Amino acid sequence: MLAQSAGPPIQPRILILACGALAREILAVLAADQLDHIELQCLPASLHNRPHEIPGQVRSALRQARGRYERVFVGYGDCGTGGQLDAVLAEEGAARLPGPHCYAFYSGAEQFAARGDQDMRTFYLTDFLVRQFDVLVIEGLGLDRHPELRDAYFQNYRTVAYLSQIEDPILLSDARHAADRLGLAFEHRHVGYGDLEAALAGL
Repeated sequence: MLAQSAGPPIQPRILILACGALAREILAVLAADQLDHIELQCLPASLHNRPHEIPGQVRSALRQARGRYERVFVGYGDCGTGGQLDAVLAEEGAARLPGPHCYAFYSGAEQFAARGDQDMRTFYLTDFLVRQFDVLVIEGLGLDRHPELRDAYFQNYRTVAYLSQIEDPILLSDARHAADRLGLAFEHRHVGYGDLEAALAGL
């Protein structure tokens, strides 16, 4: 009797559980690198404004995914959780993207850290935050209802730094306009996907 061929090996199923603010960029990297064995699930990007809720929501999603995937990778930085997200990941046996937030891993964690004091008074925008500026910044901070609060919120900032993932003249123009609306100077740094691409390729 001839032995039956086992066929090609089945690639492991990996889930990326990510912030909704990273969805477009993660999908772009997965498509470019043909990482078809990786699935993406996103939590609401609005958690940016409620970072204390991130650890609990990530824990719940990790437990729902348990047993369905060989590995789950978390697409968040610390994102203002004060180490609480890392505590959850240690308990649940998952890893996350490097760095304190998406600005760091888009810039490259080492490069971001090296700028140190130079960026202490910088307000960051990414492609996502430029697209969602009105919803997450203007409406999220109530500046549509109380524009007089702008100077109080941003009095310690001097510059808006747009860390772009793609080169898009419309997004660049919108980012300049956002800086004008906040009364801040503007700087553009095209950083691409930074450490995000390397981290996903490593999966």
